Amino acid sequence: MINTMKAFYLLIIVLFFNLYATAQQLHVGVFGGLAAYNGDLTDKIYPKKVTNGAIGITVNYELTDQIFIRGGFTYAIVGGADRFNKDTELIKRNLSFETRVHEFSVVGEYYLFNLYERKLSPYGFLGLAVFKFNPYAFDAAKNRIFLQTLSTEGQGIAGYAAKQYKLTQLAIPFGGGLKYAINDNLRVGLELGMRKLFTDYLDDVSGNYADPNDLLAAKGQLAVDMSYRGDEVPTGSPNYPTKGAQRGSPKSKDFYYFTGIHLTMRIGGNGGGGGGFGGGRKSRMGCPANPM
Repeated sequence: MINTMKAFYLLIIVLFFNLYATAQQLHVGVFGGLAAYNGDLTDKIYPKKVTNGAIGITVNYELTDQIFIRGGFTYAIVGGADRFNKDTELIKRNLSFETRVHEFSVVGEYYLFNLYERKLSPYGFLGLAVFKFNPYAFDAAKNRIFLQTLSTEGQGIAGYAAKQYKLTQLAIPFGGGLKYAINDNLRVGLELGMRKLFTDYLDDVSGNYADPNDLLAAKGQLAVDMSYRGDEVPTGSPNYPTKGAQRGSPKSKDFYYFTGIHLTMRIGGNGGGGGGFGGGRKSRMGCPANPM
């Protein structure tokens, strides 16, 4: 996994250097909007009390008028909590988490229409991303506790099959939106982006409860306290669940997603639109673009 991450970072560096060196049609952009996640601690779309913000920067390169390569960095916070669930059994479980997400991505974009000829076009994208996360929760005293090192389901502890999950992972970003061309150099779009993950531990919840004695011996009392929190709510049980009792569901991976406004501005252009595969394109007025 480490070698894969290094190769991905190298790919981004080489790509951006090449785009800068051959800057024919570059668009730089900013993104701002909402971020949320779906997993064991919430199954709603943009749950009201645990939806947070996301911001990002992008660089787009035109391969053709309708095909772009986009590289970007996005920062967001996502989270979930049993206390906001309608299921009384999940409320009794009383688990929660938040995590900051730092994501680098490279995607290909396809526009249904040429925005040098039309004002509006739907578009879609698909690519590869690498992201860093580190789930945490707040204890009864409101102290922030990072969860991965506590092995809350016995990850990495002798006698348990679960391996300790990595805090840097790969993801597949995909989605789409609707882009409006204010002019040939300035565009604004409404975008929804999903992230298919290869981990079920974005929220630190996936499988079964560990034996509290094993956690105590390997990780200390804090690990026991943070792995089961039903004893902190009036409806919960003060008794720690038996080893192997279901804590989460590993049947489907977690995912996170963004919705927001993406504003891009073209730099190094020729004023009328121009493509990576030849010039002489027409502007929206039907006249050849000025090569100057």
